[in-house]
Amino acid sequence: MIADAEQVENGATLSADICIVGGGAAGIAMALSLSGQGRDVLLLEGGGLAQEARSQALYEGEVADPALHPPTDTYRRRGWGGSTTLWGGRCAPFDPIDFEDRPWIPGPGWPFALDALLPWYGRANQLCEAGRFAYTADEAFPQGLRPMLEGFASDDFTDTTLERFSCPTDFGRRYHARLARCATTRVMLHANVIELRTGDEGATIESLDVATLTGRRFTVRARQVVLATGGLEVPRLLLASRDRHANGIGNAHDQVGRNYMCHIAGTLGRLAVRGGGQAAWHGYDVSDDGIYCRRRLALTGAAQRRLRTGNFIARLHHPRIPDPSHRTGALSALYFAKPFIGYEYAKRLHGSSRLPLSGQLRHAANLARDPHGAAAFLLHWARARTLAIRKYPSVIVAPRNGVFSLDYHAEQVPNAASRVALIGDRDALGMQRLRVDWRHSEADLDTVRIAFAALARDMAASGCASLSYDAAEIEFSALRDGAYGGHHIGTARMSDDPRLGVVDSECRVHGVRNLFVAGSAVFPTSGQANPTLTIVALALRLARQGLLF
Repeated sequence: MIADAEQVENGATLSADICIVGGGAAGIAMALSLSGQGRDVLLLEGGGLAQEARSQALYEGEVADPALHPPTDTYRRRGWGGSTTLWGGRCAPFDPIDFEDRPWIPGPGWPFALDALLPWYGRANQLCEAGRFAYTADEAFPQGLRPMLEGFASDDFTDTTLERFSCPTDFGRRYHARLARCATTRVMLHANVIELRTGDEGATIESLDVATLTGRRFTVRARQVVLATGGLEVPRLLLASRDRHANGIGNAHDQVGRNYMCHIAGTLGRLAVRGGGQAAWHGYDVSDDGIYCRRRLALTGAAQRRLRTGNFIARLHHPRIPDPSHRTGALSALYFAKPFIGYEYAKRLHGSSRLPLSGQLRHAANLARDPHGAAAFLLHWARARTLAIRKYPSVIVAPRNGVFSLDYHAEQVPNAASRVALIGDRDALGMQRLRVDWRHSEADLDTVRIAFAALARDMAASGCASLSYDAAEIEFSALRDGAYGGHHIGTARMSDDPRLGVVDSECRVHGVRNLFVAGSAVFPTSGQANPTLTIVALALRLARQGLLF
């Protein structure tokens, strides 16, 4: 059943076996997994079915350095489906080394190995609509593929791992009908949880205070409560719940909101391929089950141990769009299309700077010289992206001169000084807003520096290409667009030691026996992978293991 909190009687009390707070990927995956299990499940979502300015405004907050972090109400969506309504669909599992004890990476690390998640990754792949759980070229394409780079050989990097792409699937839209038909699951829209109430000893969640933007108030009581509101809202709600926990629930050791990670990402370098563009493949391969897949250059676990770096991958990439020296009509067309592209993707494609008139004129000249290339790209984009149900994942433009750049995605290590906290300003519901103070460290930049140096050596040794770059530009490229998008990680991290984390290995908040957290807030480390697939896998694991009673 799907209902609206505006129809609940003011002052009423609702009851359930399990209350899930948040209707994004984690919350919906859990509700689907719990359906038909004989448990009364109530899922509370703060927004409605469509984007609403008043609901989205509840995410507004303060950013310590706007040059390093986007506004708090971007890259996430308060509404049914959560941030799956605007994600790009990239799916990749964490790597085995991400779960290992790595003495050079700060913090406690994951309290279990990859094997603990493997039983759930396959189902997560299905819910994300990313096909089979097959993330190597040999598994997904047994018939073989053309080389990514002809002649490339390396002991440090592999070019056989894949990322697979969802439609991208809006979980709210895709699974709306299934949940509406489920007799044991109730979804309540416009139901904003503003505080968690504990019992006399503070060890059990006894009730949740729920409010609507029209002033309606009611209470929810549940045997078990799961917070699935994302990496920024989870710490906000925990810190705001201070009836019997002076510093917020789960925050006895000042861990809530700390160790906030995203990813370190950028575009850098000049990769000149021997034999030109014909000797490289940087596009998508389509698997037998119809999924767009793409290979990357991935730093191996053995290399990470030897070089003492974080995880790192790189993709062959077109030149940066704002620089008109690429002389490519399709890229200049994308530059002029920036006003029609959503904020999240316009910033990633173009950055935040605006070119002077002379630069814009050079883009116009590119269009004049290459009108057919621009027209062909726009036609492909309309057919394969705009009108398609399973959308072409990203911009792929072959450089006219056969020279690529590298688009990299690297692990950010835990850093206690990188954090989110409450400020005095309050939203329309009376909740304190967040202040985000995202910080990087030299260790983050060292991963990029060391990986690029190793890749340049291996390219030269194999003779397949030459990679040149200005080492002094690494920090600029990594921080040009600041914290990477919607990857809000680590703010309620997992550790079996309550002094070092907020939840245990079962995602249960330390000291509160019936409160759990689902989502990337619990990740102890960030890895190289986009978080959505692992968010869903962890949510499924929690639904079937952690919530047993």
